[in-house]
Order: sequence, then structure tokens, then C-alpha cells
Amino acid sequence: MNTTIRKEFVDTFNKLTHKLSPWEVWKDFVVMCSCSFSNALDKSHYDEREKLYMDTIKKYDKEDQAAFPKLLAYTVMALEENPDQDFLGTIYTELGLVNKQHKQIFTPYNVSRLMAEITMENVAQEVREKGYITLNDDCCGAGSTLIAGVNTIKSILEKQGLNFQNHLLVAAQDIDLTVGLMCYIQLSLLGVAAYIKIDDAISKPMAVDDTLENYWFTPMYFSEVWKTRRMIKQVEQLFKEDK
Repeated sequence: MNTTIRKEFVDTFNKLTHKLSPWEVWKDFVVMCSCSFSNALDKSHYDEREKLYMDTIKKYDKEDQAAFPKLLAYTVMALEENPDQDFLGTIYTELGLVNKQHKQIFTPYNVSRLMAEITMENVAQEVREKGYITLNDDCCGAGSTLIAGVNTIKSILEKQGLNFQNHLLVAAQDIDLTVGLMCYIQLSLLGVAAYIKIDDAISKPMAVDDTLENYWFTPMYFSEVWKTRRMIKQVEQLFKEDK
């Protein structure tokens, strides 16, 4: 991790904690970033998330409000410089913000990367057969294992002359809003087509009849490639129902 970017991020963040707790400031940061990303393309959730954004930002004065775009900018710079990392998860852990009540234990990124490299051998073959591959994690946290999987798949597909953004879909879930949105932010910035459900994966796992109320779709999910795939799948489903 770039120590300069990390230091700038932490210094900026710490300046925001003079009135509110570090945990609340962190939650507000990820909520506002996520609402901004979501509302750029996902109009079905626009009103509720715009309200959530406005209710959150008004807790801060103008000087403090200006610090949040800086935090996002540092996150962007860190992942542009090195997309092969769990930037937000690492800082979240170092700041001692891990939710002990939910027994959060974030997997170190180097461990996640090793696990991904061991288990992703048949990716290229599956993409050739099906057109794309789905990467799932029903306890995603900040996204360490998913980011490692994305980078491993990206490396494999690039050797085949394929753009991973057109052939990889991520489906994730976490019970904790804050860490789930950390995953959402990082996958969004990495240009991954993904959707994250914020809910208990045991009692309320993803299902075809979900209302999508607690779903967060990354910007890449709305690309023409993935829109076309969803349309084809809907048509196929209609033919099955007719039969």
C-alpha cells in the first residue's frame, strides 16, 4: 500500500472525528460514497438514497463536508495505483473500527490472493463455455476475497485476450451495512459488474423473488454488455415458462 496516500487518508479522516466517533464518521463516509455511485445510474433507488445522503451530510459543517470528497479521492488514487489490494478494509482494521459484536475478522489480503490463485484454474474454460463467470461471497466484508478473486480472474482472462469486465459478475452479501458498502465502493472503483445485498445471508439469502430493496448495484452492472445478458436471460426464462 502506498504509505503517502494511506497517511493522507488517515490524517484527513482523523480531522473529522472531533465531534463524532471515528466509527460514525467512517460509516457516514461509506454511505455517502455509495449513495453517490448508486444514484448515478440506479434510478430505482434514487429517492431513498438521495434522502439518505442528504440526511448524512447535514450532520457536518461546510469545512468538514469538503473532507469527504478528499477521502474518496485518496481511495481512488490508491486503487488506481494498486488495484490488487483491500485498501478500505486494511485501514478500517488498522483504525480499530472492526465490529466485535458481529465478530468481524477480515481475511488478510495476501491470504485471499493465495486462496484465489489456488481455486481459479478453470476460469477461462468456463468463460468460453458460458460467456461469463459468477463470483459469489455471502459474507463479503470489505471485499478482500472478492477483490483477490477479481484480480486473479483478470490476470487469467487477459492472457486469453479477454476483458474481465465483460466476463465476470460478482454477487455478494453481508449483514453489516458499513462493511458491505466498503465492498461495494471498492468493486465499483475497480470497474466490476456486481451486486451486493445487505442482509443476513442465513435467514434472508439472495432469492429470485427478492424486492431488491437492500441491493446495491455497481456502475459496471449497468453497462451495455450486462444489460444485454440480462435481456437474453429474461427471454430464455420466458421460453421455459411457455414450455
